[in-house]
Amino acid sequence: MQRKLRIEEIISSKIKSLEPYLFHQIAQAKKEALSSGIDLIDLGAGNPDLIPDQKIIQSLRQETLNPENHRHPIYEGIPELKERIAKWFFHRFQVKLDPENEILILGGSKEGLSLSPIAFLTPDDFALVPDPAYPIYERSVLLAGGKVDRFPLLEENNWLPDLKRIKLKPKTRMIFLNYPNNPTGALAPQNFLRKLVDFALDKGIIICHDMAYSEITFDGVKSHSLLEIPNARKIALEFFSFSKTYSLAGWRLGFVAGNKDLIKALTQVKVTFSSGVFHAIQKAGIAALSLSGKSLNNLVKTYQVRRDVLFDGLKQLGWDAELPKGSFFVWAKIPGGADSTALSLKLIQRTGVLTTPGTGLGKQGRNYIRFSLTSPVERIEEALKRINEVRL
Repeated sequence: MQRKLRIEEIISSKIKSLEPYLFHQIAQAKKEALSSGIDLIDLGAGNPDLIPDQKIIQSLRQETLNPENHRHPIYEGIPELKERIAKWFFHRFQVKLDPENEILILGGSKEGLSLSPIAFLTPDDFALVPDPAYPIYERSVLLAGGKVDRFPLLEENNWLPDLKRIKLKPKTRMIFLNYPNNPTGALAPQNFLRKLVDFALDKGIIICHDMAYSEITFDGVKSHSLLEIPNARKIALEFFSFSKTYSLAGWRLGFVAGNKDLIKALTQVKVTFSSGVFHAIQKAGIAALSLSGKSLNNLVKTYQVRRDVLFDGLKQLGWDAELPKGSFFVWAKIPGGADSTALSLKLIQRTGVLTTPGTGLGKQGRNYIRFSLTSPVERIEEALKRINEVRL
């Protein structure tokens, strides 16, 4: 007798164990709100609304006319871009990189971050993941067959992990961190990064540092690269995104830099799961890294003005928040300790203001809402007005 096919039995237990992906849910909520005719104000996902510099756009237009750019792309990335990244990295952080062996071009930093557990974990190995954090860290570990060990980021510790209180499991192999931090906006000072490198070397674990917001910092403060720290290159990788700094979220371009053996292992995973990035986009990336500081300064000033308006407005409404030093988010504690999921749902339904509930970023975010700075000042002001009309 032919066995009846039951689809639910075939779907992997890894998939069944995953919670719904937060940012897909936010996108769906946005779609539903727009279809119902709501005047939506999007302060949810970190999706830049600013237009890329015209020099980047012109480069893409020109390069799409070259027939050679439409062939299969090079898996590891074109040499010209990797060389320009090495030059940029040295200018920005005074760190010398070997373009061929210490840099890998990615289809956005998310690709590299999500493939890293496949490269570095065997089944039942543990990865340390911050709470709160970008959900892809935890989800990628689970899909790779690994286990997640969460550690808290607390306001009293300036949103930095207390490394002395992290107790490693016998099979802990890696740690994810992200500074400037999403969602808190905190920066990691060099003295902490030194402690982190010593911790990783002592415990024999890999550091995967997500530096997607490295160039979006405020009040004249600059972020640091983990690779500035002596010996970091022995155990660390850093993931950079063009999406945030250059408003190229839809283009899917990023890179990872660091230990050459880790890069080699990650490359093996990448060439199996995906192809290279469209060469025309890679060449536009060269144009992006070649921009003058003025272009980036204007972008940061825009976000800083928005930050100040949103932060001041929330404080006036009784929300508890720290002025973020980087990223383009404000992480705010809800007055009265309300549940973030319930409040976020109430805000979208009753005011048309889309936000990110802190629970979607970890248990530590239960009483927090993440607001993005990816809407103009006048829309942020309107959002604050609508929030004020809602009974929390």
